[in-house]
Amino acid sequence: MNTARVRDRVAASDPGLLRLAAGLRTVGAIALTLAVLGLVGVSVRHLVAGAIAAMVATFAIREKQRAPQAVTLALGLPVALVSMSLGALLSSRVVAGDLFFVALIFCAVYGRRFGDRGTALGLIGFQVYFVSLFVGATVSGLPELYGVLGVAFLCSAAARFLLVRETPAGLLERLREAFRARLAQLVSAQLQLLDAGPDEIDEALSDVRERTARLHETALMIQGRLEEGTSDAGAARLVQRRIADAEITAERLGLLLLTARSAERADTLTLHLPGAPAPRAGRMPGRDEAMGRVRRDLEALRLLVLRPVAARTGTALSQVRNRLLGYREEENLPAAPPAVLDVFRGIGETARAVLGLRIALDGPQDESDDSPATARSREELDAEDAVIDADGDGTEAQEELTGLRRPTTRAAVQVAVGSSLAIVGGEFLSSQRWYWAVLTCWIVFINTASTGEILVKGYRRLLGTVLGVLAGIVLAGAVGQHTWTAFALVLVLVFAMFYTAPLSYTLMSFFVTAALGLLYTLLHTYSLSVLLLRVEETALGAACGVIAAAFVLPVRTDRRTNDLLGTVLERLDEVTEAAVDQLSGGSPVELLDQARDLDQALADLRAATQPLTHPITPLRARRDTARYVVALLETCAYHARSLAATAELLPTHPSIAADPRLRRAGRRIGDNIAAIAAHVADERSTAAVQTGPSIASLLETEVPGTPRFGRVTDRVLRHVQRLDETLVGLARPLNVPVSPPKR
Repeated sequence: MNTARVRDRVAASDPGLLRLAAGLRTVGAIALTLAVLGLVGVSVRHLVAGAIAAMVATFAIREKQRAPQAVTLALGLPVALVSMSLGALLSSRVVAGDLFFVALIFCAVYGRRFGDRGTALGLIGFQVYFVSLFVGATVSGLPELYGVLGVAFLCSAAARFLLVRETPAGLLERLREAFRARLAQLVSAQLQLLDAGPDEIDEALSDVRERTARLHETALMIQGRLEEGTSDAGAARLVQRRIADAEITAERLGLLLLTARSAERADTLTLHLPGAPAPRAGRMPGRDEAMGRVRRDLEALRLLVLRPVAARTGTALSQVRNRLLGYREEENLPAAPPAVLDVFRGIGETARAVLGLRIALDGPQDESDDSPATARSREELDAEDAVIDADGDGTEAQEELTGLRRPTTRAAVQVAVGSSLAIVGGEFLSSQRWYWAVLTCWIVFINTASTGEILVKGYRRLLGTVLGVLAGIVLAGAVGQHTWTAFALVLVLVFAMFYTAPLSYTLMSFFVTAALGLLYTLLHTYSLSVLLLRVEETALGAACGVIAAAFVLPVRTDRRTNDLLGTVLERLDEVTEAAVDQLSGGSPVELLDQARDLDQALADLRAATQPLTHPITPLRARRDTARYVVALLETCAYHARSLAATAELLPTHPSIAADPRLRRAGRRIGDNIAAIAAHVADERSTAAVQTGPSIASLLETEVPGTPRFGRVTDRVLRHVQRLDETLVGLARPLNVPVSPPKR
């Protein structure tokens, strides 16, 4: 049991073990390279060159399939040989070498437009040229360096394809386990929220919010791996639907718990921002007694997520499953206030989603102890699986940008200008170590798209470098001239660098700088002045990057966020319109694909707003506005996902059917999204958001005696109503006029 618990925690902390695999693969390639070169008896300088080359050849490869990875690695070797040769040939020709370095940087960044392979080859070309400068490559020493590069690339291939093998199917399987572990962690956090006292509510709510975001992150990671990791489109579609069901029902359960606990309506977890007053629980007749049963059922739900119902587990777990699924039937609900009854219904729906997830991931389950409620849930799941359409790809043609409008071209020009400034400034600081400024300028442009993002990344790089220099001083003094001890510590630091890279850029910079301090020691060039020069060159490179980003074809943070905000609104409109249309009787479309496109657009916007929400920003009001807008958009995305998931059930779910009257509600929502988008695109727009009667009143029947809501469930109405209200709330921080409906 302890082993399983540790495995679940590891899976949840590192979904798919991606960071662990990246670290082990890179360390394995370096260690194997050092072992082979050590047996040959090469010099320490060549050992350093081989270690860096093996690291570059390993982390540069980004393709998901093994065959393309092998092709890129094979093409990377001649690129590395040419780059090393030119580095040695131009080492004594300062002007020609600098001009070529700038041209190489431009080509390396421009090559990103050709996808993962272009990005990898450009990265290899740049980094190997940097290695030639770092180890002082000469023309006479090229034959040995050629051999070192060959060994490094072969060892990288061995580490990738033999030592730390990774298949798309295996990676997807680990991501599924991570999703399951994170789902269990979310249920645990919801339990803590239920039990939290007045002084603990803020921390408990923050934990629920964080674990909900982690579950969502894992769902997106699975979405990106489905095509390569599943045998056919039908299987991929099934997993996609079950993951979406589990994610949505688990998030909704958290909202229902928050509502029941506080006796106040909760629209979304994201609106409870850090620092905002959390809802306080008050006593309510009948609620506190029912909460004990809720607590027991949440513990049972968590157990159901972690453990499959199988013959070897006996009947206890199957009885738990049957009880939870029974809450989907009104006659099985216990006596409780309405808000708590909604919690029991949410537990039942989440249990159904867990059952569907088990069937999709693990195959058929033991049915010998099924209750009638469980049997009905299975029948619903089977009916849904039968109508899955695996033929739709949901792809749309995107506008092809040309010239300087293309992001890769713009970035290539910016990096070339910034690197030129870094070369000139770096030469003034040191004629021997100027390339550190160029390296920093290059790095701050990777995975950034606006001036603000580059500024924040440069700040983090500098902070990590300063701390790494201090660590490097300590490590270098401790190691002395013990070569293999130093290399062993370098391996540890490299693993830590890759393991922490997705978590903290500052930590990654810290570990790489500490490792470089050890490499300087091995090259007998270590001194306090060299490490201080490293800090100066880093600061210079970051400054040159920011200057180039700010004055050469700049992409302002406001412009970047506005563009992404427009994309989010466009995706939101597509999902909402398609879901409402299908709920109104329209033709079915690939709603889950559209919902994931919305999620990805929102993730891009969230990343782009980091410069605005960073703790060091002096514009506090702007920071709070950015956080609030993103929270409102996450609210909209939650309700849109829920509508899409409900609309997908229409062909099979007996209690959900189309109601044409929903089109009136959808029309107002679509008009309001269009008004907000128009104002984001042009502040002079006169479009206004319309308010008016509630969504429920829009569904008033025109035929006397007809049921008010037809066959549309209350849940659909609630999601549409909340979406409508949130859009009105979104208009205010964006300064969009809000006006009553026209008479």
